[in-house]
Amino acid sequence: MAQNGAVLVTGAGAMTPLGADAASTWAGLLAGDSGVRALDAEWADGLPVHVAAALAGDPAAGLPRTEARKLDRVEQIALTASREAWRDAGAPEVDPVRFAVVIGTGTGGILTTLGQDDIFEASGPRRLSPFAVPMLMANGPAAWVSMDLGAKGGARTPVSACASGAEALAMGLDLLRAGRVDVVVAGGVEASLHPFTLAAFAQMKALSPRSADPGAVSRPFDVDRSGFVMGEGGCVLVLERAEFARARGARTYGALAGAGISSSADHITASDVDGQVRAIGAALRDAGLGPRDIGHVHAHATSTASGDLAEAQAIARAVGDHAPVTATKSMTGHMLGASGAVGALAALLALRDGVVPAVRNLEKLDPGIDLDVVQGANRTGRWRAALANSFGFGGHNVSLVFTG
Repeated sequence: MAQNGAVLVTGAGAMTPLGADAASTWAGLLAGDSGVRALDAEWADGLPVHVAAALAGDPAAGLPRTEARKLDRVEQIALTASREAWRDAGAPEVDPVRFAVVIGTGTGGILTTLGQDDIFEASGPRRLSPFAVPMLMANGPAAWVSMDLGAKGGARTPVSACASGAEALAMGLDLLRAGRVDVVVAGGVEASLHPFTLAAFAQMKALSPRSADPGAVSRPFDVDRSGFVMGEGGCVLVLERAEFARARGARTYGALAGAGISSSADHITASDVDGQVRAIGAALRDAGLGPRDIGHVHAHATSTASGDLAEAQAIARAVGDHAPVTATKSMTGHMLGASGAVGALAALLALRDGVVPAVRNLEKLDPGIDLDVVQGANRTGRWRAALANSFGFGGHNVSLVFTG
């Protein structure tokens, strides 16, 4: 049970390659499903990669057409996931100035940026959409959600590559602890499946070139891993001060007990073990817990050769080898700025339900990884706390600790 002063999670919403909401996403993770599919659209012809993890549903489907046409896909995801989370939390009655939004993204409305540039080049400036700027700006998801839900306590947008969603949750935690607000809607969103972004990631050898069996391509920690699979999605959690949530009789998923953030200041893309260890250690101290208190770990683990190995070393140093470790990007692909929030949801629900999803496609554990990685079947048990890691290009390291 969370103590006074804690920050509780009271609502969750998601759109991922496994499901159009949080419940179906979690069910897909427990079932070991894969959201990775062959890229058979005409726009993908000639690309150096042939698989991706697109959303399981249409984010515009639940929006009025007049609203959807003003929004980039990433903003549509943000609104849809936030509305689900808000309903799930029971639509708390809160003073608008005591209510904030923090939604991170890695690339913002990049589909609008690239699409509108094509129009500009082909047809000239007068053919550009009058909605282009609010559709492409990175703060668009947070801004639209704040207007939709009436949050006047701030609308913030961490942009820290693949750590963006986790950093948004950490920022929400800070706002609530500081007493500046009572409720925060926080998470991460990303929608950047486009020939340009896929080709760019492929050019730097980050994406797997495999395609024969799409569902088997993403394989974190496996000795035969060959790069990540790019995905899209979003996840939003409703965070509340414990006193506020209890006063209104809210149902809770658990507590966001601690966060740790570090910057590697070393390399623009490479993983840094020391920086990750510092982030994990800071999260544990912030939560008032020790390494042995961590019952399971949701790893960032994208399925790259060097990245997975570095994180495994960091977990072993900062936590030890006692905790079962999962890596759900084996099923969802890598949703970039959304991945940290989706990982947080998975860690939280694993605590709630007492089950850690097995890593899909893990047939032979890399011999250099000395961890209890969950493979073959889901792991059941009861744990006090969970750790969720997120690491982004630029040396952004974020670790979150959840308690049940």
